[in-house]
Amino acid sequence: MKRFLIPTTAFFMGSILIASFYIGILTWAQGWDYASSQFVRDRWYVIPIILGFGVQAALYSILRFRLFIPATSTTHAGSMTPVKGVIGASGGTSATAMVACCIHHVTDVLPILGLSAAASFLTRYQRPFMLIGLVMNLIGIGVMLFVLYRERQKLQPVLLET
Repeated sequence: MKRFLIPTTAFFMGSILIASFYIGILTWAQGWDYASSQFVRDRWYVIPIILGFGVQAALYSILRFRLFIPATSTTHAGSMTPVKGVIGASGGTSATAMVACCIHHVTDVLPILGLSAAASFLTRYQRPFMLIGLVMNLIGIGVMLFVLYRERQKLQPVLLET
């Protein structure tokens, strides 16, 4: 039961986290009506990014807690360091892509912070940033699936002996 409950919870928590970040930034910038209209407008980019991040969180929990890898594995937890970096990088890229769609609405404050050039840059390249975020999600999922596959392959002789 734990083998399925932990990844499912991680999927929902990861998806809710990144979706809350997106909706929160938009709501803070322009209000709820604008946030919901932007979500509907960009749904073909935003929904896959949200789901991809959730899948990454679920795969990470599977690898972290070794849920589908028997306890007889001889590898150590430090072998997951690249996976931690991938989920962090793709999550950061996804968050940046989502912020890019609404950052131009806070340009009244950004010049005070010295970030007006960054706001216009992010606004101009909003869709490419979202596509990059989606590609990073897919790369992260691929890396984690590869690590999971590799761990299972290492155990193949052990599983055949029993």
